[in-house]
Amino acid sequence: MAHPASPRSLRTREAILRAARVRFAAEGYQRATIRAIAAGASIDPSMVMRYFGSKEQLFDAALDVDLGLPDLTGTDPERLPQTLVAHFLAPWEDDSDEGSLRLLLRCAATNERAAEHLRHMLHEQFTSSLTGVLGHERAAAGSGLLAAQLLGVAFTRYVLRLRPIADLSVPALAELVAPSMRTALALHVPSPL
Repeated sequence: MAHPASPRSLRTREAILRAARVRFAAEGYQRATIRAIAAGASIDPSMVMRYFGSKEQLFDAALDVDLGLPDLTGTDPERLPQTLVAHFLAPWEDDSDEGSLRLLLRCAATNERAAEHLRHMLHEQFTSSLTGVLGHERAAAGSGLLAAQLLGVAFTRYVLRLRPIADLSVPALAELVAPSMRTALALHVPSPL
């Protein structure tokens, strides 16, 4: 029977994850070292291995992201785009210290493992959140289109910090992108030429 982790153990684990996210985001998976990550967490490198087993397992843990998308069943269809955008951006707004979301977005561009993790996470979480509104088939089919739009917004706002997108409030940004989101949610996909 597993014993619950102590508060100190949880703090150490979180310190390692924070240091790993910063290091992986700055240097990428290949160049980041366990020794540098341990220094960032102010612990011995052996502790990183004790908590995570390997650099690969630490990377996986650093990439583990829950977007916190709720079940949107019962959401007013007219407000669905704004609601979805607001929920999608909420964890990014709280991710100011180069946490999992920015790491995942940056690493997915150059690391296939991170890209696969991002694809799976977005598909699963969007599908789960929207199934009650769109039905499973439409939610699954639309998850990629929604992810493309929302990742574009996130990249522009949080990585590039392009104005005016970076300066808008989340509600104002949600209103701005609502028309294109409404189109994506309707899933009117043009036929191939």
